[in-house]
Amino acid sequence: MVTAQDCSYSLSGTVMDYHSKDALIGATVSVIGSKKAVLSNLNGSYRLNGLCAGYIELEVFHPECPTLIIPLTIEGNQVYDIKLEHHLEELDEVKVVGNSIAEQTNSALEETLHLEELEIYSAGTIGDALKEITGVSSLNTGANIVKPAIHGLNGSRVLIMNDGVRMQDMEWGDEHAPNIDVNAAGSVSVVKGAAALQYGGDAIGGTIVVGPGRIPQIDSLYGKTMLTGSTNGRGGNLTSELTKSYKNGWFVKGQGSFKRLGDHKTPDYLLSNTGVKEAAASVQLGKHLFTSGWDVRYSFFNTELAVLRASHIGNVDDLIRAINSGEPQTIEPFTYDLENPRQKVTHHLAKLKYYNRFEGVGKWTAQYDFQRNRRFEYDIRRGEANNQASIDLLLTTHTFSTDFKWDAKEQFHLQFGLLGRYQENFPNPETEVRRLIPDYQKWDIGSFLLGEYRVNDALFLDAGVRYDFTNVEAQKFFQKTRWTERGYDTEFQDLIIRDTGSQYLVNPVFDFHNVTATVGGKYAVAQNGNIRFNYTLAQRAPNPSELFSDGLHHSAARIELGDLRMKSETSHKISASLENDYADWGWTVEPYANFIKDFIFLEPTGAEYTNRGAFPVWEYNQTDARLLGVDVMAFSNWTDQWSTEHQFSIVKGKDRVTDAPLIYMPPANFRNKLVFSKPTWKSFETSLESQYVFQQNEVPGNIAVFSPEQQQEVEVAINSAPEAYHVMAFTSKLEFPFHNGTKLTTSLSIHNLLNTSFRDYLNRQRYFADDLGRNITLQIKFNY
Repeated sequence: MVTAQDCSYSLSGTVMDYHSKDALIGATVSVIGSKKAVLSNLNGSYRLNGLCAGYIELEVFHPECPTLIIPLTIEGNQVYDIKLEHHLEELDEVKVVGNSIAEQTNSALEETLHLEELEIYSAGTIGDALKEITGVSSLNTGANIVKPAIHGLNGSRVLIMNDGVRMQDMEWGDEHAPNIDVNAAGSVSVVKGAAALQYGGDAIGGTIVVGPGRIPQIDSLYGKTMLTGSTNGRGGNLTSELTKSYKNGWFVKGQGSFKRLGDHKTPDYLLSNTGVKEAAASVQLGKHLFTSGWDVRYSFFNTELAVLRASHIGNVDDLIRAINSGEPQTIEPFTYDLENPRQKVTHHLAKLKYYNRFEGVGKWTAQYDFQRNRRFEYDIRRGEANNQASIDLLLTTHTFSTDFKWDAKEQFHLQFGLLGRYQENFPNPETEVRRLIPDYQKWDIGSFLLGEYRVNDALFLDAGVRYDFTNVEAQKFFQKTRWTERGYDTEFQDLIIRDTGSQYLVNPVFDFHNVTATVGGKYAVAQNGNIRFNYTLAQRAPNPSELFSDGLHHSAARIELGDLRMKSETSHKISASLENDYADWGWTVEPYANFIKDFIFLEPTGAEYTNRGAFPVWEYNQTDARLLGVDVMAFSNWTDQWSTEHQFSIVKGKDRVTDAPLIYMPPANFRNKLVFSKPTWKSFETSLESQYVFQQNEVPGNIAVFSPEQQQEVEVAINSAPEAYHVMAFTSKLEFPFHNGTKLTTSLSIHNLLNTSFRDYLNRQRYFADDLGRNITLQIKFNY
């Protein structure tokens, strides 16, 4: 006997927003594997008739929500309410998903790099990639040490968030590059200014948000492998990653990369001792559901960087000749060896994060992260001491943060957060060299409150306030001659805890109370345009280098002197943008003004001879500064195949006390790109880029030092800016799809296409040698 299956049941309910419980109109509710589908009505209600008893899977789609798959067992007529994530706040920090950019709703000036743009720099650094963004430049120390600068500001004024963790990697050093593997990044967003104060209040320059890429909630196994080879340096990079995800929210992801390059080359000569060796790996495990989730991540980054041999000088007259002649004093045959001077850095990062959503209320997040940064700097020393580090620093950081976001109302969101951080720096005393940075302990406690209000479809407002308390306590030896020279004997005599004969041991303890506040808005003009406005008050406590530096910074090849009198910087920044984006063309203009009280800067003041050679002396000072600038972007799609992109940036920095130019402000630059694409030709795409960098005509005056050889004061052109230059670049790529979604992508890029000789004002090694010559890079990527 055959029993017919009962297919007379119905499933009904309401499709609503999980947060506000408001009805969602126009949601598609369908049964996978059948033709049954309905749309939710004006009340959010839906009804599916004629369902058979047994197991089914519902697919729920809404244009403003992630698609949801719901397993159900039908045993009769049922009522089932469907709750969707309508706000997509999980994408707040990941602006790029695949190749699409999420709409930016706040008032901050923000840009995002695509994953494909990041992959071009697989054999480079994250600093190289960030220069693609308008208003972002870099402070370089040779070919491998690239430090991002936003609107003319760098170092501790630029905050870097790596997968939700604020990087603590001695960012105060001009030649301390971010310890981040560019191959581990799925997206990079840049917020220009301190408007992103949920990450930190001291980001006077801006915030760089590095995201690992979104993992889909499906049963899947996927990954990619890239091999990149470069002619300049005669090496390359190998990187691979693999992700296993499950429909129930579980996932595991592993990634690793290795880079090896030898001596780099200018158009005319080799840059001796400029190789690099780098290895990085990360693993992430977790479970991400709609209502709750957690993940744990560990990453390891190790790099060994050689520093241009010609930048380390034997005596004062050699220093004068090296800087004033413009010729490197040491040129040797090509090698992969990494000789002294060099630096070796290892960075460990571990993170544990948990989140939970409360229906009709909001989302709570808690996170603990740990970082351990070990830095060795090797100078040129005699005998066995040559293998011993001159600087050996160990920085350990523990951070706990938590926040809650109330987002039950579509028009109004409120977010509150707390942070606690403990940091300890230990300089190894066995280097037999006076320690540049002393032992110190630092405590940070912060809290913030953010609000967002959508007035109507055209006007969006946001505001926030943050308070940060910093306590730093150090133990440091000062030579008595330096102590008196700096004037500390009259102001800080009470800090002395021991007299060792030639030195004082002092115990400085400083407290800093800083407030950050921001207010802004976004207004939609007609259909294609937006106006943004933002004002931010931000304060930044001086970093340990600015307070305590005292001695030879070996990898920077200079003597650096901090000042115990340093106060917090206070920035008032006003920024705006006017943008129009039409179907085939668009443009954006972003002017800004930044007034910084007690601006901390490092400037050359003379030269000293030590038992390791002659080095320029750089001192930290404070003044009142003004930075004015504008970023301009435009694009045009002339035809289906041809398009152009254009960028222009300029910033002017002025010392308002002396009316002199600020040191190391990026010169104006103009970039233009012509792109041709033909998707039917194996997704063929090629581009030709032109970059013109103007001469920086506003620089401080040079310094004079006494020449023993000439027995007179001689001017050293340490602040003179190099001439303007023009470089070109070429890129092309092809894609070869295979079965099962696998794909092979090949790309060719040529930087400095015409092999132009030039020097960049923001490259610290411009004193001794030209910048890089032509570099041909071939990349093979296999997606599987």
